[in-house]
Amino acid sequence: MSEVMHENSEKFYSKGLFMNKAQFVELVQASGEYKTKVEAEAAIKAFTEAVTSALVKKEDVSLVGFGSFTAALQKGKSGKVPGTDKTYTTQDKMVPKFKAGKGLKDRVAAGK
Repeated sequence: MSEVMHENSEKFYSKGLFMNKAQFVELVQASGEYKTKVEAEAAIKAFTEAVTSALVKKEDVSLVGFGSFTAALQKGKSGKVPGTDKTYTTQDKMVPKFKAGKGLKDRVAAGK
């Protein structure tokens, strides 16, 4: 298991390079100084619901220094199924996108 250290010297573990939801809730609880995991989970849910709601309305969400969430049109495509003569065509659809901000990029690059 890889170990991730938090600024409060608490240890958080994840399998490989992924953190599961329970581990993320614990990290948010410590980072946000929430008293309980239930409060931290409610904060996560509120954030994700708010971003989702904005994107459904095709509104962008920009968090300076962190990044921006946008809803973008993904053009449909057509192609051929390998090994057969069958072809397919997908429809245009709206997809969520995230672009990391400079502050986030810099901290990740520095490994902090």
